[in-house]
Amino acid sequence: MSTDADYKPGLEDVPAAKSAVSFLDGKKAVLEYRGIPVEVLAKESSFEEVSWLLIKGSLPTQKELADFDRELRQRRSIHFRLKDIIRNMPGDGHPMDALHAAVASLGMFYPCHTVTNPAKNWDATVRLIAAMPTLVAAFARTRRGDEILDPRPDLDHAGNFYYLLFGKEPTPAIRKVLDACLILHAEHTMNASTFTARVTGSTLANPYQTIASAIGSLSGPLHGGANEEALRQFEEIGGPEKVKAWLDAKLAANPKYKVMGIGHRVYKVKDARATVLQEIAEHMFAESSRPVGYETALELERVCAGIYGPKGIYPNVDFYSGVVYSAIGIPTDVFTPIFAIARVAGWLAHWTEQLVGNRIFRPEQVFTGKNDQKYVPLDQRP
Repeated sequence: MSTDADYKPGLEDVPAAKSAVSFLDGKKAVLEYRGIPVEVLAKESSFEEVSWLLIKGSLPTQKELADFDRELRQRRSIHFRLKDIIRNMPGDGHPMDALHAAVASLGMFYPCHTVTNPAKNWDATVRLIAAMPTLVAAFARTRRGDEILDPRPDLDHAGNFYYLLFGKEPTPAIRKVLDACLILHAEHTMNASTFTARVTGSTLANPYQTIASAIGSLSGPLHGGANEEALRQFEEIGGPEKVKAWLDAKLAANPKYKVMGIGHRVYKVKDARATVLQEIAEHMFAESSRPVGYETALELERVCAGIYGPKGIYPNVDFYSGVVYSAIGIPTDVFTPIFAIARVAGWLAHWTEQLVGNRIFRPEQVFTGKNDQKYVPLDQRP
């Protein structure tokens, strides 16, 4: 029987698994995928290569990467009946709800009833990575009255997603920005959605249900949904000159007010991913005027540094990602689905790892209810 002394809300600092997928040192802002710093991967690698790295454990050979890339391109298309399902979803629904339903539905069209067949597991792994952009773009287009586009096998992962969303090829600069963003969001140790994926995977549920459960976890505003809220926050402020008055008013009304995009359970310094995203934003805006939202974010970070910095609270990845996505024309409520497009690689890496020596998760609880209660028949109750 567990006691209050054993209980840690949110499982804070409780090891839930042994993993070699990624490493995070929140005091030094170090994030590594299989030992390689994420900022190096964002600048030098591709999302396809990083996906292989996370799942397989090492960088691919030239042939392995070429074969993997070909497999991804071959599995981007989705069943026509799944397109019908997406077309019939409510247009005013949230894209994360649509993605959750669509990914779960994949398992009906491309069955993987058992997780004991390595070939079927790999097919599902590749299909999930490849089809996620297709699913996200399909709902984004149908809700605005546009036709679902067929994937372009001549474009890479990031370029194909942009095409599916907008019906045109991205510029080389936008493609690189989007690819880097996918890499930065691909993995982040034992967060809520990754833990969800491992818990679901530990039941030997099929990979589509495992990833669908992780998507549900990611959708919350305390997790992946924070990037949407951060951008809306910048829009609410209305400009850099209004930041201090806005924050003063929020803290006066609620001294514990949470600034979206600021703070992280693990990081005690500025999130390394936020630093890379800020560099990407600076590069993007070097040849054009800076958006008001970006100027607002910079000023908010500066003001918050004086208030929250001494407490070890700094910007996280969500603080700047929304500004970058908005600058390349992506709708605000599609930000979190892009997070899922990227993070599916990390989820699948953890799912694959979980299946090795699997043991179903069955934690304890601290019971706070009553014992030895008597049943009172309904006719004797008020």
